[in-house]
Amino acid sequence: MREKLPLRTPFPTGLATLLLALLFPPAAQAQTRAAFDEARNRMVDEEIVGAGIKNKRVIEAMRNTPRHEFVRKDHLKQAYYDMALPIGESQTISPPFVVAYMTEAIDPQREDKVLEIGTGSGYQAAVLSPLVREVYSIEIVAPLGNAAAKVLKKLKYTNVHTKVGDGFLGWPEHAPFDKIIVTCSPEKVPQPLVEQLKDGGRMVIPVGERYQQTLFLMKKVDGKLVTEALQPTLFVPMTGKAEAGREVKPDPLRPSIGNGDFEKTIGNPPFLLGWHYQRQMEVVADKGAPQGNNYITFRNNDPGRGAHALQGMAIDGRKVGKIEVSLMVCGEGIRPGQSAQQMPGVVLTFYDEKRATVGQSALGNWRGTFGWQKESKRIDVPPRAREAVVRIGLLGAVGSISFDSIEVKAVGK
Repeated sequence: MREKLPLRTPFPTGLATLLLALLFPPAAQAQTRAAFDEARNRMVDEEIVGAGIKNKRVIEAMRNTPRHEFVRKDHLKQAYYDMALPIGESQTISPPFVVAYMTEAIDPQREDKVLEIGTGSGYQAAVLSPLVREVYSIEIVAPLGNAAAKVLKKLKYTNVHTKVGDGFLGWPEHAPFDKIIVTCSPEKVPQPLVEQLKDGGRMVIPVGERYQQTLFLMKKVDGKLVTEALQPTLFVPMTGKAEAGREVKPDPLRPSIGNGDFEKTIGNPPFLLGWHYQRQMEVVADKGAPQGNNYITFRNNDPGRGAHALQGMAIDGRKVGKIEVSLMVCGEGIRPGQSAQQMPGVVLTFYDEKRATVGQSALGNWRGTFGWQKESKRIDVPPRAREAVVRIGLLGAVGSISFDSIEVKAVGK
């Protein structure tokens, strides 16, 4: 039986309400609200609970937070997919699982005062609102911060306080904070945030290179941070001096896959470094691996269910016209998922400088049972591409598939 939390917004308001009022009569509005509710509950069951989130209060907050109010109107149909969506200013709203995972990691308590760095759409702050006493949220991009503040006010999240500014400086006049959530990825933990975290408090923060980040849980004990690596993650580029001042920057003229031989892992059971959103995936240590000691295997018995891993890379389509993708692959009992299109593969999705999709290509469509074999494909890069996301796995298909030695390299202009 789920613990009941205050339902902040039983009916859609703000942008969604305006759209419903303009497009649909009252009966259709009720049907649309019901569709949103159904989609949200299905998302929570499959992508939040199904992916391992256990905190009952966090799960209930995810059920009650209307994500459709925080996405752009042209993405309303995708509001309850577990995916990042563009919100303008080259930024995205975080996938629901990431929001739930980070929220669970700080172990929110009713009397907590929480600082969030990177308001974005306001969705993370809205999820935190019923779980804690006060939420202070900072956004460096003024249009996003101002828009989020308006949505949060309309939805009556009265314990959420927002401002526009440099989040890595914290909010000293309201410090110390019991918990801190950072939704943008610095190379190192900003010292002001360490100073403003209460002793005994928790901070969850993605740290690392632009496309090789790890989500860390940090606990402050006797004035010092005790660090625990949680799992690999990927956040969009930051805005301002922190991103421009990175010591290690990706090379868009030499796109490549990190840890494509799957030898680098953290934790037990192991998570692959450099890869995120790992679903129904196992790192297999086997002397029979085509290369090195490890390969990865995805297994799925439920047609349509996600079994995949992702990685981002920089790529400049103005200078890199073609890339070659190569890998070792074997499979067992592979058949399509809910449709003929749900088949295993390696899918590359290209994005422009505003993170709008500008192209997609794939290698794969394997089926049946087969031993280790090498596959490769040359792919055209859209001229507008500035980055790409590589997705590997069963991608909705049923059976098992294993990969090793995945490589991506530029092969021509």
